[in-house]
Amino acid sequence: MTSPTRVYLARLAGVAVFDPNGDLVGRIRDAVARLRPTQRPEIVGLVAEMPMRRRIFLSINRITSIDAEAVVLGTGTLNLRRFEKRPNELLVLQELLDRRVQLDPGGQSGAVVDVAMECSRGGEWNLTRVAVREQTGRLARRGHLHQVEWERVRGLTGIADTRGTANLLAVLEDMRPADLANVLQDLPDARRNEVAAALDAERLADVLSELPERDQVEILAALDRERAADVLEEMDPDDAADLLNELPPPEQDVLLDLMQPDEADPVRQLLKYSPGTAGSVMTSEPVIMAPDATVAEALARIREPQLSPAVAAQVFVARAPMTTPTGRYLGMVHFQRLLREPPADLLGGVVVNDIDPLQPATPLPEITRRMATYDLVAMPVIDQNNRLVGAVTVDDVLDHSLPRDWRDRDAIAAPSAVT
Repeated sequence: MTSPTRVYLARLAGVAVFDPNGDLVGRIRDAVARLRPTQRPEIVGLVAEMPMRRRIFLSINRITSIDAEAVVLGTGTLNLRRFEKRPNELLVLQELLDRRVQLDPGGQSGAVVDVAMECSRGGEWNLTRVAVREQTGRLARRGHLHQVEWERVRGLTGIADTRGTANLLAVLEDMRPADLANVLQDLPDARRNEVAAALDAERLADVLSELPERDQVEILAALDRERAADVLEEMDPDDAADLLNELPPPEQDVLLDLMQPDEADPVRQLLKYSPGTAGSVMTSEPVIMAPDATVAEALARIREPQLSPAVAAQVFVARAPMTTPTGRYLGMVHFQRLLREPPADLLGGVVVNDIDPLQPATPLPEITRRMATYDLVAMPVIDQNNRLVGAVTVDDVLDHSLPRDWRDRDAIAAPSAVT
Protein backbone atom coordinates (compact mmCIF):
# COMPACT_ATOMS: atom_id res chain seq x y z
CA MET A 1 0.00 0.00 0.00
CA THR A 2 1.35 3.42 -0.96
CA SER A 3 0.05 5.80 1.68
CA PRO A 4 1.23 8.18 4.38
CA THR A 5 2.18 6.28 7.52
CA ARG A 6 -0.29 8.39 9.55
CA VAL A 7 -3.75 9.37 8.32
CA TYR A 8 -6.22 11.56 10.22
CA LEU A 9 -9.58 10.01 9.51
CA ALA A 10 -11.82 13.10 9.56
CA ARG A 11 -9.87 14.30 6.53
CA LEU A 12 -10.89 11.18 4.61
CA ALA A 13 -14.63 11.91 4.89
CA GLY A 14 -15.98 12.52 1.40
CA VAL A 15 -12.78 11.44 -0.37
CA ALA A 16 -13.42 9.63 -3.66
CA VAL A 17 -12.80 5.88 -3.98
CA PHE A 18 -11.51 4.56 -7.32
CA ASP A 19 -11.13 1.03 -8.68
CA PRO A 20 -7.87 -0.09 -10.40
CA ASN A 21 -9.17 1.26 -13.74
CA GLY A 22 -9.69 4.74 -12.34
CA ASP A 23 -13.50 4.50 -12.26
CA LEU A 24 -15.30 6.20 -9.37
CA VAL A 25 -16.74 3.67 -6.92
CA GLY A 26 -18.08 5.94 -4.19
CA ARG A 27 -16.95 8.21 -1.36
CA ILE A 28 -15.54 7.48 2.09
CA ARG A 29 -17.96 8.06 4.96
CA ASP A 30 -16.25 6.37 7.94
CA ALA A 31 -13.60 3.93 9.16
CA VAL A 32 -14.25 0.65 10.98
CA ALA A 33 -12.04 -0.29 13.93
CA ARG A 34 -12.02 -3.61 15.79
CA LEU A 35 -11.76 -3.20 19.54
CA ARG A 36 -9.16 -5.32 21.35
CA PRO A 37 -8.90 -5.68 25.15
CA THR A 38 -5.16 -5.04 25.57
CA GLN A 39 -4.15 -3.43 22.28
CA ARG A 40 -4.99 -0.36 20.28
CA PRO A 41 -8.06 -0.71 18.03
CA GLU A 42 -7.23 -2.14 14.62
CA ILE A 43 -8.65 -0.54 11.47
CA VAL A 44 -10.23 -3.36 9.48
CA GLY A 45 -11.71 -1.30 6.67
CA LEU A 46 -13.47 1.82 5.44
CA VAL A 47 -17.13 2.48 4.80
CA ALA A 48 -17.89 3.86 1.34
CA GLU A 49 -21.14 5.27 0.05
CA MET A 50 -22.18 4.02 -3.37
CA PRO A 51 -24.81 5.44 -5.73
CA MET A 52 -28.39 4.93 -4.53
CA ARG A 53 -27.23 5.68 -0.97
CA ARG A 54 -25.86 2.19 -0.33
CA ARG A 55 -23.01 1.94 2.18
CA ILE A 56 -20.58 -0.93 1.75
CA PHE A 57 -17.52 -2.20 3.57
CA LEU A 58 -14.07 -1.94 1.96
CA SER A 59 -11.55 -4.24 3.60
CA ILE A 60 -8.31 -2.46 4.42
CA ASN A 61 -6.48 -5.34 2.72
CA ARG A 62 -8.18 -4.47 -0.61
CA ILE A 63 -6.93 -0.87 -0.55
CA THR A 64 -3.67 -0.02 -2.32
CA SER A 65 -3.50 3.73 -1.64
CA ILE A 66 -4.93 6.16 0.91
CA ASP A 67 -4.43 9.91 0.99
CA ALA A 68 -6.43 13.13 1.30
CA GLU A 69 -7.11 13.17 -2.46
CA ALA A 70 -8.26 9.61 -3.20
CA VAL A 71 -8.56 6.05 -1.98
CA VAL A 72 -7.60 3.47 -4.60
CA LEU A 73 -8.68 -0.17 -4.53
CA GLY A 74 -6.57 -3.07 -5.70
CA THR A 75 -9.57 -4.97 -7.07
CA GLY A 76 -12.62 -4.27 -9.17
CA THR A 77 -14.69 -6.91 -7.36
CA LEU A 78 -16.78 -5.50 -4.53
CA ASN A 79 -19.14 -6.98 -1.98
CA LEU A 80 -22.25 -4.83 -2.32
CA ARG A 81 -23.97 -6.17 0.79
CA ARG A 82 -25.07 -3.24 2.91
CA PHE A 83 -22.58 -2.54 5.69
CA GLU A 84 -23.61 -3.54 9.19
CA LYS A 85 -21.41 -2.95 12.20
CA ARG A 86 -20.48 -5.96 14.34
CA PRO A 87 -20.67 -5.89 18.15
CA ASN A 88 -16.91 -5.53 18.69
CA GLU A 89 -16.47 -2.81 16.06
CA LEU A 90 -16.31 0.96 16.28
CA LEU A 91 -17.31 3.51 13.63
CA VAL A 92 -14.59 6.04 14.23
CA LEU A 93 -16.13 9.27 12.92
CA GLN A 94 -19.70 8.52 13.94
CA GLU A 95 -18.89 7.39 17.46
CA LEU A 96 -15.75 9.31 18.44
CA LEU A 97 -16.04 12.83 17.01
CA ASP A 98 -17.26 15.29 19.69
CA ARG A 99 -17.01 12.60 22.39
CA ARG A 100 -16.27 14.03 25.84
CA VAL A 101 -12.98 12.57 27.14
CA GLN A 102 -10.27 13.22 29.69
CA LEU A 103 -6.51 13.40 29.19
CA ASP A 104 -3.94 11.66 31.37
CA PRO A 105 -2.10 12.85 33.33
CA GLY A 106 -3.88 15.92 34.62
CA GLY A 107 -7.43 14.94 33.82
CA GLN A 108 -8.21 17.88 31.51
CA SER A 109 -11.57 17.40 29.82
CA GLY A 110 -12.15 18.01 26.15
CA ALA A 111 -13.88 16.86 22.97
CA VAL A 112 -12.44 14.62 20.24
CA VAL A 113 -11.93 16.50 16.96
CA ASP A 114 -10.02 13.84 14.99
CA VAL A 115 -8.42 10.42 15.28
CA ALA A 116 -5.31 9.18 13.48
CA MET A 117 -4.48 5.70 12.24
CA GLU A 118 -0.95 4.52 11.56
CA CYS A 119 0.45 1.62 9.62
CA SER A 120 2.81 -0.75 11.46
CA ARG A 121 5.77 -2.48 9.87
CA GLY A 122 3.63 -5.57 9.48
CA GLY A 123 1.06 -3.63 7.42
CA GLU A 124 -1.55 -3.41 10.18
CA TRP A 125 -3.41 -0.11 10.62
CA ASN A 126 -4.17 0.88 14.22
CA LEU A 127 -5.73 3.90 15.92
CA THR A 128 -2.75 5.59 17.55
CA ARG A 129 -3.37 9.28 18.20
CA VAL A 130 -6.33 11.45 19.18
CA ALA A 131 -6.79 15.18 18.63
CA VAL A 132 -8.64 16.62 21.63
CA ARG A 133 -9.69 20.23 22.16
CA GLU A 134 -9.87 21.34 25.77
CA GLN A 135 -13.09 22.71 27.19
CA THR A 136 -12.47 26.24 28.48
CA GLY A 137 -15.89 27.19 29.78
CA ARG A 138 -15.60 30.48 27.89
CA LEU A 139 -17.90 30.99 24.93
CA ALA A 140 -15.53 33.25 23.01
CA ARG A 141 -12.35 31.27 23.49
CA ARG A 142 -11.36 27.99 21.91
CA GLY A 143 -9.50 25.54 24.11
CA HIS A 144 -5.99 24.29 23.44
CA LEU A 145 -5.71 21.45 20.93
CA HIS A 146 -3.81 18.37 22.13
CA GLN A 147 -2.59 15.55 19.89
CA VAL A 148 -1.89 12.65 22.20
CA GLU A 149 -1.38 8.90 22.15
CA TRP A 150 -4.51 6.75 22.24
CA GLU A 151 -3.61 5.38 25.69
CA ARG A 152 -3.54 8.88 27.21
CA VAL A 153 -7.24 9.45 26.58
CA ARG A 154 -9.94 8.15 28.89
CA GLY A 155 -13.54 7.71 27.78
CA LEU A 156 -12.99 6.70 24.15
CA THR A 157 -15.00 3.51 24.51
CA GLY A 158 -18.15 2.62 26.40
CA ILE A 159 -21.35 4.64 26.66
CA ALA A 160 -20.79 8.29 25.77
CA ASP A 161 -21.99 11.16 27.91
CA THR A 162 -23.97 13.98 26.31
CA ARG A 163 -21.73 15.45 23.65
CA GLY A 164 -21.59 18.28 21.14
CA THR A 165 -21.94 18.14 17.39
CA ALA A 166 -19.52 20.75 16.02
CA ASN A 167 -16.81 18.41 14.76
CA LEU A 168 -19.17 15.88 13.22
CA LEU A 169 -21.04 18.71 11.49
CA ALA A 170 -17.74 20.03 10.13
CA VAL A 171 -17.12 16.65 8.51
CA LEU A 172 -20.65 16.62 7.05
CA GLU A 173 -20.71 20.28 6.01
CA ASP A 174 -20.20 19.83 2.26
CA MET A 175 -22.57 16.89 1.80
CA ARG A 176 -25.64 17.13 -0.37
CA PRO A 177 -28.89 17.03 1.63
CA ALA A 178 -29.65 13.51 0.35
CA ASP A 179 -26.22 12.26 1.48
CA LEU A 180 -26.54 13.92 4.87
CA ALA A 181 -29.97 12.34 5.26
CA ASN A 182 -28.31 9.01 4.56
CA VAL A 183 -25.77 9.64 7.33
CA LEU A 184 -28.51 10.52 9.80
CA GLN A 185 -30.26 7.22 9.11
CA ASP A 186 -27.12 5.38 10.26
CA LEU A 187 -26.86 7.24 13.57
CA PRO A 188 -28.50 6.06 16.79
CA ASP A 189 -31.77 7.89 17.35
CA ALA A 190 -30.47 10.11 20.15
CA ARG A 191 -27.35 11.10 18.20
CA ARG A 192 -29.38 11.65 15.02
CA ASN A 193 -31.68 14.05 16.86
CA GLU A 194 -28.69 15.92 18.36
CA VAL A 195 -27.12 16.42 14.94
CA ALA A 196 -30.42 17.40 13.33
CA ALA A 197 -31.12 19.94 16.06
CA ALA A 198 -27.69 21.52 15.51
CA LEU A 199 -28.35 22.19 11.81
CA ASP A 200 -29.69 25.60 10.86
CA ALA A 201 -33.37 25.67 9.90
CA GLU A 202 -32.78 25.91 6.13
CA ARG A 203 -30.29 23.03 6.08
CA LEU A 204 -32.49 20.85 8.28
CA ALA A 205 -35.49 21.56 6.04
CA ASP A 206 -33.55 20.33 3.00
CA VAL A 207 -32.41 17.20 4.85
CA LEU A 208 -35.87 16.36 6.21
CA SER A 209 -37.23 16.36 2.66
CA GLU A 210 -34.81 13.52 1.85
CA LEU A 211 -35.68 11.31 4.84
CA PRO A 212 -38.37 8.62 5.22
CA GLU A 213 -41.58 9.92 6.78
CA ARG A 214 -40.92 7.99 10.01
CA ASP A 215 -37.57 9.73 10.55
CA GLN A 216 -39.02 13.11 9.60
CA VAL A 217 -41.69 12.82 12.26
CA GLU A 218 -39.28 11.62 14.95
CA ILE A 219 -36.80 14.44 14.31
CA LEU A 220 -39.53 17.08 14.21
CA ALA A 221 -41.03 15.73 17.44
CA ALA A 222 -37.63 16.03 19.16
CA LEU A 223 -37.52 19.78 18.43
CA ASP A 224 -39.37 22.36 20.48
CA ARG A 225 -42.46 23.57 18.67
CA GLU A 226 -41.15 27.04 17.79
CA ARG A 227 -38.04 25.51 16.24
CA ALA A 228 -40.17 22.93 14.40
CA ALA A 229 -42.32 25.72 12.97
CA ASP A 230 -39.18 27.55 11.78
CA VAL A 231 -38.03 24.42 9.94
CA LEU A 232 -41.46 23.93 8.33
CA GLU A 233 -41.32 27.53 7.08
CA GLU A 234 -38.06 26.76 5.27
CA MET A 235 -39.50 23.67 3.54
CA ASP A 236 -41.28 23.80 0.20
CA PRO A 237 -45.02 24.01 0.94
CA ASP A 238 -45.71 20.60 -0.61
CA ASP A 239 -42.97 18.95 1.47
CA ALA A 240 -44.20 20.70 4.61
CA ALA A 241 -47.75 19.54 3.88
CA ASP A 242 -46.57 15.95 3.36
CA LEU A 243 -44.78 16.02 6.70
CA LEU A 244 -47.70 17.59 8.56
CA ASN A 245 -50.00 14.95 7.08
CA GLU A 246 -48.06 12.39 9.15
CA LEU A 247 -48.96 14.20 12.39
CA PRO A 248 -52.24 14.15 14.34
CA PRO A 249 -54.58 17.05 13.37
CA PRO A 250 -54.20 18.84 16.75
CA GLU A 251 -50.42 18.91 16.35
CA GLN A 252 -50.82 20.13 12.75
CA ASP A 253 -52.91 23.06 13.96
CA VAL A 254 -50.41 24.02 16.68
CA LEU A 255 -47.46 24.09 14.27
CA LEU A 256 -49.38 25.94 11.56
CA ASP A 257 -50.42 28.58 14.09
CA LEU A 258 -46.75 29.06 15.06
CA MET A 259 -45.67 29.56 11.44
CA GLN A 260 -45.71 32.97 9.78
CA PRO A 261 -49.14 33.44 8.14
CA ASP A 262 -47.72 33.91 4.64
CA GLU A 263 -45.76 30.64 5.04
CA ALA A 264 -48.61 28.70 6.64
CA ASP A 265 -51.39 29.70 4.22
CA PRO A 266 -50.14 27.72 1.17
CA VAL A 267 -49.51 24.70 3.40
CA ARG A 268 -53.06 24.90 4.78
CA GLN A 269 -54.39 24.99 1.21
CA LEU A 270 -52.43 21.88 0.24
CA LEU A 271 -53.67 20.00 3.30
CA LYS A 272 -57.26 20.41 2.08
CA TYR A 273 -56.76 18.23 -0.99
CA SER A 274 -57.41 14.49 -1.02
CA PRO A 275 -54.31 12.23 -1.00
CA GLY A 276 -53.24 10.92 -4.39
CA THR A 277 -54.56 13.91 -6.34
CA ALA A 278 -52.85 16.75 -8.19
CA GLY A 279 -53.74 19.12 -5.37
CA SER A 280 -52.00 16.94 -2.77
CA VAL A 281 -48.73 16.48 -4.68
CA MET A 282 -48.32 19.84 -6.44
CA THR A 283 -46.04 22.68 -5.49
CA SER A 284 -47.89 25.92 -4.85
CA GLU A 285 -44.81 28.01 -5.72
CA PRO A 286 -43.95 27.44 -9.40
CA VAL A 287 -42.37 30.21 -11.48
CA ILE A 288 -45.22 32.59 -12.39
CA MET A 289 -44.87 35.74 -14.48
CA ALA A 290 -47.14 38.25 -16.16
CA PRO A 291 -47.69 38.24 -19.95
CA ASP A 292 -45.97 41.63 -20.30
CA ALA A 293 -42.71 40.31 -18.76
CA THR A 294 -39.87 39.87 -21.24
CA VAL A 295 -38.05 36.71 -22.24
CA ALA A 296 -34.89 38.16 -20.65
CA GLU A 297 -36.71 38.65 -17.33
CA ALA A 298 -38.02 35.09 -17.46
CA LEU A 299 -34.54 33.68 -18.09
CA ALA A 300 -33.18 35.66 -15.17
CA ARG A 301 -35.95 34.32 -12.96
CA ILE A 302 -35.37 30.65 -13.73
CA ARG A 303 -31.64 31.07 -13.09
CA GLU A 304 -32.27 31.68 -9.39
CA PRO A 305 -30.24 29.02 -7.56
CA GLN A 306 -32.91 28.04 -5.02
CA LEU A 307 -35.18 26.69 -7.76
CA SER A 308 -35.10 22.96 -8.40
CA PRO A 309 -34.40 21.87 -12.00
CA ALA A 310 -37.98 20.65 -12.47
CA VAL A 311 -39.50 23.91 -11.21
CA ALA A 312 -37.06 26.03 -13.26
CA ALA A 313 -37.80 24.14 -16.50
CA GLN A 314 -40.76 26.33 -17.38
CA VAL A 315 -42.49 29.63 -16.65
CA PHE A 316 -46.25 29.77 -16.08
CA VAL A 317 -47.97 32.88 -17.40
CA ALA A 318 -51.02 34.35 -15.69
CA ARG A 319 -52.80 37.59 -14.95
CA ALA A 320 -52.16 39.31 -11.61
CA PRO A 321 -51.84 38.40 -8.81
CA MET A 322 -48.64 36.45 -9.37
CA THR A 323 -48.99 34.23 -6.31
CA THR A 324 -51.29 31.21 -6.19
CA PRO A 325 -54.19 31.31 -6.67
CA THR A 326 -53.35 33.68 -9.50
CA GLY A 327 -55.50 35.63 -11.89
CA ARG A 328 -56.59 33.94 -15.13
CA TYR A 329 -54.12 31.30 -16.28
CA LEU A 330 -52.82 31.94 -19.83
CA GLY A 331 -50.30 29.16 -20.50
CA MET A 332 -46.65 28.24 -20.03
CA VAL A 333 -43.28 28.70 -21.74
CA HIS A 334 -40.59 26.01 -21.58
CA PHE A 335 -37.04 27.21 -20.95
CA GLN A 336 -35.90 25.86 -24.34
CA ARG A 337 -38.42 28.13 -26.05
CA LEU A 338 -37.10 31.05 -23.99
CA LEU A 339 -33.57 30.33 -25.23
CA ARG A 340 -34.74 30.52 -28.85
CA GLU A 341 -36.67 33.81 -28.61
CA PRO A 342 -35.32 37.39 -28.74
CA PRO A 343 -34.69 38.63 -25.18
CA ALA A 344 -36.92 41.69 -25.63
CA ASP A 345 -39.99 39.71 -26.74
CA LEU A 346 -42.94 39.49 -24.34
CA LEU A 347 -44.02 36.21 -22.74
CA GLY A 348 -47.58 36.80 -23.88
CA GLY A 349 -46.39 36.40 -27.46
CA VAL A 350 -44.65 33.03 -26.98
CA VAL A 351 -46.94 31.37 -24.44
CA VAL A 352 -48.20 27.84 -25.19
CA ASN A 353 -51.67 26.73 -24.07
CA ASP A 354 -52.48 23.74 -26.27
CA ILE A 355 -52.34 21.18 -23.39
CA ASP A 356 -55.24 21.05 -20.96
CA PRO A 357 -54.16 21.86 -17.40
CA LEU A 358 -54.77 19.49 -14.52
CA GLN A 359 -57.55 19.92 -12.00
CA PRO A 360 -56.82 19.66 -8.25
CA ALA A 361 -58.80 16.41 -8.11
CA THR A 362 -56.97 14.75 -11.03
CA PRO A 363 -55.70 11.37 -9.74
CA LEU A 364 -52.01 10.49 -9.78
CA PRO A 365 -52.23 7.73 -12.45
CA GLU A 366 -53.86 10.19 -14.87
CA ILE A 367 -51.18 12.79 -14.12
CA THR A 368 -48.45 10.25 -14.82
CA ARG A 369 -50.09 9.18 -18.10
CA ARG A 370 -50.48 12.73 -19.36
CA MET A 371 -46.95 13.83 -18.42
CA ALA A 372 -45.54 10.77 -20.17
CA THR A 373 -47.73 11.33 -23.23
CA TYR A 374 -46.57 14.92 -23.72
CA ASP A 375 -42.98 14.48 -22.41
CA LEU A 376 -43.46 17.16 -19.78
CA VAL A 377 -41.48 17.80 -16.60
CA ALA A 378 -44.30 19.88 -15.09
CA MET A 379 -48.00 20.52 -15.61
CA PRO A 380 -50.17 23.42 -14.40
CA VAL A 381 -53.03 22.87 -11.95
CA ILE A 382 -55.97 25.25 -12.22
CA ASP A 383 -59.18 25.63 -10.23
CA GLN A 384 -62.73 25.96 -11.53
CA ASN A 385 -62.21 29.71 -12.02
CA ASN A 386 -59.22 29.10 -14.33
CA ARG A 387 -56.77 30.38 -11.72
CA LEU A 388 -53.36 28.73 -11.40
CA VAL A 389 -53.16 27.07 -7.97
CA GLY A 390 -49.91 25.14 -8.46
CA ALA A 391 -47.91 22.81 -10.68
CA VAL A 392 -47.13 19.11 -10.52
CA THR A 393 -43.48 18.37 -11.37
CA VAL A 394 -41.94 15.10 -12.40
CA ASP A 395 -40.14 14.77 -9.06
CA ASP A 396 -43.50 15.15 -7.28
CA VAL A 397 -44.88 12.31 -9.40
CA LEU A 398 -41.88 10.06 -8.75
CA ASP A 399 -41.89 10.78 -5.04
CA HIS A 400 -45.54 9.76 -4.70
CA SER A 401 -45.43 6.86 -7.18
CA LEU A 402 -42.59 4.99 -5.49
CA PRO A 403 -43.23 2.85 -2.39
CA ARG A 404 -43.54 4.88 0.81
CA ASP A 405 -40.30 3.40 2.15
CA TRP A 406 -38.19 4.14 -0.93
CA ARG A 407 -36.03 6.60 1.01
CA ASP A 408 -35.35 4.01 3.71
CA ARG A 409 -32.08 2.29 2.86
CA ASP A 410 -33.07 -0.78 4.87
CA ALA A 411 -35.76 -1.43 2.28
CA ILE A 412 -33.33 -1.34 -0.68
CA ALA A 413 -32.18 -4.72 -1.96
CA ALA A 414 -29.02 -5.21 -3.98
CA PRO A 415 -26.89 -8.01 -5.39
CA SER A 416 -24.10 -9.27 -3.15
CA ALA A 417 -21.19 -8.65 -5.50
CA VAL A 418 -20.19 -7.02 -8.75
CA THR A 419 -17.16 -7.36 -10.96
